[in-house]
Amino acid sequence: MIHFEHVRKQYPGGHEALKGISFHIGQGEMCFLTGRSGAGKSTLLKLIAFLERPTGGSIVINNVNLAGLRKRAIAEYRRRVGVVFQSPMLLFDRTVFDNVALPLLIAGYLPAEVRKRVQAALDQVSLLDKQHSNPISLSGGEQQRVGIARAVVTRPAILLADEPTGNLDPKLSEEILQLFERFNQIGVTVLIATHDVELIKQFNVRRFHIVDGRLAGLVPESSLI
Repeated sequence: MIHFEHVRKQYPGGHEALKGISFHIGQGEMCFLTGRSGAGKSTLLKLIAFLERPTGGSIVINNVNLAGLRKRAIAEYRRRVGVVFQSPMLLFDRTVFDNVALPLLIAGYLPAEVRKRVQAALDQVSLLDKQHSNPISLSGGEQQRVGIARAVVTRPAILLADEPTGNLDPKLSEEILQLFERFNQIGVTVLIATHDVELIKQFNVRRFHIVDGRLAGLVPESSLI
């Protein structure tokens, strides 16, 4: 599903964020990406989401080499990859429903399909009763769940999350990760970047560890039990 082969990313000015990263994540797998701030986690996720392009190496997603992705196919590809950020970046002049509907409206979905998908996504994150609310009235955990609903409303095959629990207390953080786990259980490939190693120990999945732009180690499932 996700295959990196000797992937490098160098920014203008010479900073090399990724230095020859290679790994493979299978379809329907859930994994964590750990490392300190600045290690390269966010850059790696942006490359998968095609928000940035690598300087070198090969990235193949679902048997498609991103280097050969034509311009007209980029928007369709991005709809197949849901992204959740540390800050949900919601629009406070719109309702919860409108925030979640935004990707569908951009993609040109008909109103009836938009309503069906948005309500289904909000129901999955237990916020259907908040669809007419303004996001500013919600708690931090609820706002993050709105962000997750927006990320999955296009029914992506891959769900990426960049420090999704960074602004939440331990209880809410655990609830958010369990929500990602439920999406994984229905077949979505999930990759979550986090620096909170203690929080993710309860999850029996692989963990890739990045140090200074390099894949420093793979923590097997057995060590996380």
